[in-house]
Amino acid sequence: MRDKVALVTGASSGIGEHACRELARRGFTVYAAARRVERMRPLEGRGVRVLGMDLTDDASMVAGIERILSEQGRLDVLVNNAGYASYGAVEDVPLADARQQFEVNVFGMGRLIQLAAPAMRAQGRGRIINVSSIGGVFYEPLGGWYHAAKFAVEGLSDSLRVELKPFGIDVVIIQPGPIQTEWSSIAVSSLLQSSEGTAYEQQAESVARTVSAAYAARTATPPEVVGRRIARVAAARRPRSRYPVGRGARTIMSARRLLPDRVFDAVLARVYQR
Repeated sequence: MRDKVALVTGASSGIGEHACRELARRGFTVYAAARRVERMRPLEGRGVRVLGMDLTDDASMVAGIERILSEQGRLDVLVNNAGYASYGAVEDVPLADARQQFEVNVFGMGRLIQLAAPAMRAQGRGRIINVSSIGGVFYEPLGGWYHAAKFAVEGLSDSLRVELKPFGIDVVIIQPGPIQTEWSSIAVSSLLQSSEGTAYEQQAESVARTVSAAYAARTATPPEVVGRRIARVAAARRPRSRYPVGRGARTIMSARRLLPDRVFDAVLARVYQR
């Protein structure tokens, strides 16, 4: 893999950071991208190159891809990991916040693909790994905007997989379950803030307790597990189209696939109304 070049977004912590470490360990030339450049400095000691990149700033994305192609002459793997969750009732979350979530989780990812795909097409091969979530397959109360964004990632990736296949470019979806990262604290904080004093306040408190319990250290999966999976997918000869990762991920997704909506709704009501 020593001639392979990879770009990982959202690399300042959690899944992205561990994906960079594992890819570098396997011999990839790795570029780590995030807004918080100072938090990626430890990666430089592992031979990882650091890029400041904001997925809501087109100029920074263009500059990042141009730098990689200028320095390496190629880009073999793009890992679209950057994203965040903002929870709250659909009627209470300001549309500006909902749009921002789509800007980062969907449109930023899509723009990087637009910038990377021509180089991969010219090479005759490449791999795009989109980090979605089990939240791109199932749903939760008060998580509508987040789940809408992750459902969009799933649909975009499926279409992209078919249209890029003739050019030798693979598209793979990673679907983490609950992972020990900053994700849950950000989601819970936004949920309680957006619901305070509204008709959903009591429901939000119940959902916050459930989400916090699911992402507690004793139940959630360490982020390095997902990082290792991403690296294995990057190096695989013939990767699958989807990889659920983490404790409970396959169970939840199987339940969603097998249970009728009415039954699944009833299950969610019991789980989230504690």
